[in-house]
Amino acid sequence: MQRSSRFVAFATSNEHKSREAERVLSEFGISLERLPGKGTEIQADDLSSIALFAAKEASRRYLKPVIVEDAGLFIDELNGFPGPYSSYIYRTLGLEKFLQLLTSLRSRSAVFRSSVSYCAPNVEPLVFEGVSKGSIGSRASGTYGFGFDPVFKPEGYESTFAEMTLEQKNRLSHRGDSLRKFARWFLQNE
Repeated sequence: MQRSSRFVAFATSNEHKSREAERVLSEFGISLERLPGKGTEIQADDLSSIALFAAKEASRRYLKPVIVEDAGLFIDELNGFPGPYSSYIYRTLGLEKFLQLLTSLRSRSAVFRSSVSYCAPNVEPLVFEGVSKGSIGSRASGTYGFGFDPVFKPEGYESTFAEMTLEQKNRLSHRGDSLRKFARWFLQNE
């Protein structure tokens, strides 16, 4: 794919997300400028609402077009829990206690979801959603990635995201999916 001099700012304090986004967007010739945090993260049951609010606030604060991303792990048998509260659950419980909570589940099917929101100053934000279907393993495995990556196995794979290279994960991940959708739109509309 031909390189261009297109840039987009990514408001995040998460280095891992920034690294993943940088790799995906570079495939489209889009360079990434990382901004230090997205600001207020509202509490909501919907990832898109969280991302839309954060993008609008970040665009106002930085006075430039920005993207923000919010993601969550949705476990089918738990009616989508922890969903948008995934980061809190991970920080509070850690992987081992999280896995202990799942021992009685009949099914460990789950979906990782990502919402990337883009907003320019004084313009209503847009959202691009990505999904990765899979299941939760019985133990943590792998040293790459972050968060729930060591326990999430994408559909059709025995490896967790944490056992995959960044390139492999980006091809299969919810974040890679939403970022590719954003990149295609961005190249056609900006």
